[in-house]
Amino acid sequence: MNAVEIEEAISALAGQPFDPAEFPFAFLEAFGRKPVEIKRLRKGDSNRSDLGGVLQRNHIHIKTCDEGTVAETLQALKDSPATNTARNRVRFILATDGREFHAEDLSSGEVVVCGYGEFADHFGFFLPLAGITTVKQIRESAFDIKATGRLNKLYIELLKQNPDWGAADRRHDLNHFMARLIFCFFAEDTGIFNGADQFTATVTQMSDGDASNTHEVIAEIFRAMNTPTRHGGTLSNRHRRAAGIPAWADVFPYVNGELFSGSLDVPRFSKVALGYLRNIGRLPWDQINPDIFGSMIQAVADDEERGALGMHYTSVPNILKVLNPLFLDDLRAQLDEAGDNGRKLLNLRRRMARIRVFDPACGSGNFLVIAYKQMREIEAEINRRRGEEDRKSDIPLTNFRGIEIRDFAAEIARLALIIAEYQCDVAYRGQKEALAEFLPLDAENWITCGNALRLDWLSICPPTGTGVKTHGDDLLQEPLDQPAIDFENEGGETYICGNPPYKGRNKKEAGERSDTEHVFSQYSGSFASLDYVANWFVKACHFCNATEASAAFVATNSICQGEQVALLWPVVFSEGFRISFAHTPFKWSNLASDKAGVTVVIVGISKTPGGAFLYSDSEVWKVKEIGPYLVPNSSVFIEQRTKPLSQVSEMYLGNMAKDGGNLIMTASEGRELVEKIGSDAHFVRKFFGSEELIHSKPRACIWIDERQKNIAISFPEITSRIEKVRQFRVASKAASTRAHAKTPYRFVQMSAKNGDRAIIVPRVSSESRPYLPVDYFQAGPIIGDKCFAIYDADLWNLALIASKMHIVWIGTVCSRLEMRFSYGNKLGWNTFPVPKLTEKNKADLTRCAEDILLAREAHWPATIADLYDPEKMPDDLRAAHDRNDEVLERIYIGRRFRNDTERLEKLFEMYAKMTGKADQPDRRAS
Repeated sequence: MNAVEIEEAISALAGQPFDPAEFPFAFLEAFGRKPVEIKRLRKGDSNRSDLGGVLQRNHIHIKTCDEGTVAETLQALKDSPATNTARNRVRFILATDGREFHAEDLSSGEVVVCGYGEFADHFGFFLPLAGITTVKQIRESAFDIKATGRLNKLYIELLKQNPDWGAADRRHDLNHFMARLIFCFFAEDTGIFNGADQFTATVTQMSDGDASNTHEVIAEIFRAMNTPTRHGGTLSNRHRRAAGIPAWADVFPYVNGELFSGSLDVPRFSKVALGYLRNIGRLPWDQINPDIFGSMIQAVADDEERGALGMHYTSVPNILKVLNPLFLDDLRAQLDEAGDNGRKLLNLRRRMARIRVFDPACGSGNFLVIAYKQMREIEAEINRRRGEEDRKSDIPLTNFRGIEIRDFAAEIARLALIIAEYQCDVAYRGQKEALAEFLPLDAENWITCGNALRLDWLSICPPTGTGVKTHGDDLLQEPLDQPAIDFENEGGETYICGNPPYKGRNKKEAGERSDTEHVFSQYSGSFASLDYVANWFVKACHFCNATEASAAFVATNSICQGEQVALLWPVVFSEGFRISFAHTPFKWSNLASDKAGVTVVIVGISKTPGGAFLYSDSEVWKVKEIGPYLVPNSSVFIEQRTKPLSQVSEMYLGNMAKDGGNLIMTASEGRELVEKIGSDAHFVRKFFGSEELIHSKPRACIWIDERQKNIAISFPEITSRIEKVRQFRVASKAASTRAHAKTPYRFVQMSAKNGDRAIIVPRVSSESRPYLPVDYFQAGPIIGDKCFAIYDADLWNLALIASKMHIVWIGTVCSRLEMRFSYGNKLGWNTFPVPKLTEKNKADLTRCAEDILLAREAHWPATIADLYDPEKMPDDLRAAHDRNDEVLERIYIGRRFRNDTERLEKLFEMYAKMTGKADQPDRRAS
């Protein structure tokens, strides 16, 4: 269930008569718990309550109680041994008597105390029951999700009644109609219209019982809002009388501002659709939060996204991770510096009036709305200090511009900004002043619907000019000579920001691949491997080269890892830009399941000289520069190597079978085969891939040396499997696989080396483990292509791989799958900078490696997955790794490193020296 479906279900439950026996089960059902779970709870099979209530393990302990005993019951739930048993892992407790409703989140200490009929308003508090992460804004208000759900029902019903409006050439009309409705609902609840519920009541009163004329009623209201009520600067209804506006519609004010211009067609309504409209109108639209509502409702008009309705919410703190270092922190710093100095405050206010915020992938306007609201808050403080609290804002809404490819989202973005402006006026100037200046709306549109990668950004956000200083007390000086170009917002600043679509190489569609070719057309080389988001960085460079601007985007962390670094960042740097600030990788989670969300970085680029700031969730560093891997004080690019940079042993990719499941088999199948072929069991070997290594569950494989082929194929059990391999390869669509049908007894891709003793590293492993899951075998396993191996080498190589130094290195320079490590010998091992090791160094590291292996052995049969669970790692194993880290780090710098940032600085410094890459080649336009 998505958030909207849950809200609807919980609202329905709150509207039903209270049934003490049924309530706990109905409550859990409303949050999407499966019928089989509810059935087991009812029978008592899985109910762990010790108080006669309902306790579902890992979720909630609920008890209904006698009237007037809710507080005592909640405390009993909190004190209950069943609640506090680690095995049950109860997160929520809930008590209700049908009149009062009390609940607590035991993980955070947050509580809900309300009347029984009001608990649906707090449904966001319980969304973790459905596996949905949430943020404070959602927990505190259910309105935006509730409104989204109701509007979605209306949208679908209107499409059902007006199928032609669903066609591509009419969908814009329907989207525009929905935006008009939202404005009307907001206006009638906030005093913009003359009376509460004026729009909803008028539509209801004037519609026929079968809703056959509802479309005509709404069209007349819209026509009134498109017809001026002023003539020659004075109030007059002459225009409206001439237009034939009926008296019942004439009470609506003139709005227009393009919102009610153009076609005033209205889709036909059914009785059901009219019912939905009345229901929506009864919601408290004065509670709308445009930065929440806008992002949630964008899925209403998207058939593909409707299943995730109500999930498209990005938290304000995440957005501020972009906006604060881009320009808001600077504004606040200037405000602090100004104090109560009237002239400095005036300069800051004038500076802010010339700041444009441009989001070229704006969606429903989240970044623009948050930027506007934050700037209005700063401006309000300036006005307060200057004694001008009721002053009209100097910050024009038209300075917040966006491009959005989806029509409805573009409509909502503009509407969200309009609503944000009105709410800010009310908050900082008062209702009377806000109403006096709100209508009519500005006719200019600041949101462009189109493909941002094909549009000329300068035509949407023209250059601002360069002749006026915009900082400090010199703001009011005379401008310098300007070039012969039409400038807009002279002397102002432009900041580009946003969260463009990501899409990796394998997920891009043909049109998106074409977009990348178009954006990078002036550069030599192929850029097909880049994530789609990379295009926005290059477009931003082109824009910023034509006007003074800086940019910052949320992006997939992969643009700062692996092969993409050497593709994107030489282009950006060749255009004269540097990374001015960045945020290290973190989860950019929307209102979605716990496993949802993508790992991102935030990267700001600028041409302005100076230092740089590197942020993490807990720290911020001011550094000289930030490199493309988001490493401080290094701009070096890491390139794949076929041989190790340091004096370490060579690492090889494992063996690839492409056998249709016939050369490789389960361990039990391998044992059966060994029993059948007897003394020639050496043809059956243990087989390890990533999963087999990490979980200590080797499979088996047939491994035939060319010299013993004839002996091997003398066994029918082996021959039958080999024949199946041949048939599988012959049927393959890949010519390279078909070619190996001639040797079906062998793996398709043989490792460049195989041997007896082997140090093995999985290609993919979890980022949650404190160390890479490297292992060591004394003899004879076959290593699959999901692993890399070092054969017959000294054990001190394992000490290097199992170190914190190495996991920090590969976590930075190798690609990642989400956040999981994607290891590579050419990019991770062969580039790893290691100081020249003395014989004593090697002996010390060998002893460390032996201690790690012995500590593991002491916990047999625990697997690597068990031993390296960060919460369960044995103390002796952790101590062995810590000794290994200390020995190795002292080899590097004579002491322990303070943190990973210092480790990376040293490694990149060494890499630059060892490769002679202090100066990186750039990739200039061809």
